[in-house]
Amino acid sequence: MSTEPTMTTRALPWAPPNAEDVELLPVGEWWDAISAPTPVADRALELLGGRSGAVIQDDTYRKTYWLIGIDTARSWCMRRIRVLTALADEGTLLGVPPVSWGPEHRTHWRIPLGPDRYLTGTHQLAHALRQALDDVLCPTPDGRQLCHRCQLPTDEPIPTTVEHSGSVARTAVYACPTHARDHPHENPTGSVLPDIVVLRFQR
Repeated sequence: MSTEPTMTTRALPWAPPNAEDVELLPVGEWWDAISAPTPVADRALELLGGRSGAVIQDDTYRKTYWLIGIDTARSWCMRRIRVLTALADEGTLLGVPPVSWGPEHRTHWRIPLGPDRYLTGTHQLAHALRQALDDVLCPTPDGRQLCHRCQLPTDEPIPTTVEHSGSVARTAVYACPTHARDHPHENPTGSVLPDIVVLRFQR
């Protein structure tokens, strides 16, 4: 008789300590995390296929989170993507749902934890997110762009449109993350909204 462990008997590599509700846990202790707007994450997950690890989804603020190895993405710089990691003078807490919570909860495991499904490799995740950003948000504009509201340059230009009075013409312009809030109908990713399950604290 085989003594190999089965999927039902093998222990999870890590599990949330709270089995009753979402608990704020410090990033940098067991894992770091990557936050992406859910529409971008939808496309990234299509590209990743079975290579994705466990994924948390927050339906209230339309954010999705991958758990990754500690200090494996500090150098990332991608528009609308946040690297959640511990800093020398500041910590970050991520709201983690119980391991059993599915889509019946606003914050849940979109891809559940499993014996072989935990952290996502950052190399393949970065590749998928870059492609997803181009597919969902269009390719990144060359260089800085001026926000049409404050007329200041922004390194994170968000495409939006302005209707000219007396005309049906619409001109593509850009807004900084702050003023993109004035164009919710042009911001399908919802990425300028705060994360409901992320809190920062001073050490």
